[in-house]
Amino acid sequence: MLTDDLNVIAQPAGLQGLKRKLIASTKNDFVAKVGGTYAMHLTRTVLSLLFAVLVARLLGPEGRGLFAAATVIGALGVQFGNLGLQTSNIHFAAKNRKDLPALIGNTALVSFGAGLAILAFLAGAQALRPGWLGLSGMLAAMSYVWVPFGILYLLLQSLLLGIQDFRHYNYIELVNRALPLAGIGGLYLVHSVSAGTLFAATFVALIVACVWALLALRADRSNGPPRVDLHLLRANSAYGIKAYLTSIFCFLVLRIDLLMVQKLLGSEQAGYYSVSTSIADNLAAIAVVIGSILLPKLSEMSDIRQKLTLTKKAVLISAAILVPLLTIGGLFARPAVHILFGSRFEPAVVALVLLLPGMFFVGLNGVAVQFLNSIGYPVSIVIVWAIATFLNIGLNLVAIPRYGIAGASVVSSVCYFFVFVANSYIILRKHQNVRAATADV
Repeated sequence: MLTDDLNVIAQPAGLQGLKRKLIASTKNDFVAKVGGTYAMHLTRTVLSLLFAVLVARLLGPEGRGLFAAATVIGALGVQFGNLGLQTSNIHFAAKNRKDLPALIGNTALVSFGAGLAILAFLAGAQALRPGWLGLSGMLAAMSYVWVPFGILYLLLQSLLLGIQDFRHYNYIELVNRALPLAGIGGLYLVHSVSAGTLFAATFVALIVACVWALLALRADRSNGPPRVDLHLLRANSAYGIKAYLTSIFCFLVLRIDLLMVQKLLGSEQAGYYSVSTSIADNLAAIAVVIGSILLPKLSEMSDIRQKLTLTKKAVLISAAILVPLLTIGGLFARPAVHILFGSRFEPAVVALVLLLPGMFFVGLNGVAVQFLNSIGYPVSIVIVWAIATFLNIGLNLVAIPRYGIAGASVVSSVCYFFVFVANSYIILRKHQNVRAATADV
């Protein structure tokens, strides 16, 4: 019986059949992981939305704006301090799991080295020019302290994605969303609700999540304890620096508008706009899930044609899901904002609707670009996001004073569309090069 099976496999037809089975198995595994991760993401989204609603109702537009600004400052520090390891950790952990102890050690080194440097810079600027980012006092200080731990959490979670430990990744994300809700309950009971105390609740959740992620990565001790490997860190730098620059420009395009609204229009308008961006991000979250699972899958593959095929399917699936989700979101934007946040946040409705076309394109781009990430991260990705960043800032300087948060939404949608078209062109050129190389052979 075994001999018969081997004879079948040894024949060309048998090899083709085995290849089809392997591809089908990979596809089913991918779909299952996307489904499971998205189900967990929906749970996290509900918790995040509940937290956002409670923050908005307890603090009002101005307090919500201060809380959002503190969150963005901490997140900006994380983006500037991760040195590209967010993406390179996924790529290199997927390619060689034996490097995991070194990747953990390098993650700790970068997190606290770069994170403390950014913290010192922000604190120094705060001392020289109090309120330079629209915040002051304890809230500003906490947003700065957030940075090194935020970097650590981001990079540890990327390692879990790289080794495809989606179970721990999802549960840790879930706890990171749930704990702040418990914090709100406790703060409300002791009558101590403010932008600062609510931000402190999210910080405590971040510390707990960091510890759990580290323990999950250390569960498999077969490869030895964590260690710093400067040789591996240097080897990753060629990939990482491009991912680093891209992540900075990408984050600036996605989030600098809120800080510009805060600075140009004040905390109240920033509160309205933060509600719009929060809902829009959640509606397009399925694309983030698909992209995060797609990258380690593509990094494992050696055949570039298989990478292209899987990427194309993932983009089509993403589009098929995003169109109805965003359409429903636009149709029910007004009642959703009123029910969740109250009539005080009515100005957020128009800004939300104008953001949705852009979320479609940024969602598709987040999936499609994983193909480019898996083949070495071409410099062209960095250039595209750099152009989009300067375009975003320049247009917002004109649009926000003249059209308010609606203008910020339109500018974002325009920039997201530009990024999608530009990266799609780069992928098309790669595809044509592959076809040409295959024809020559």
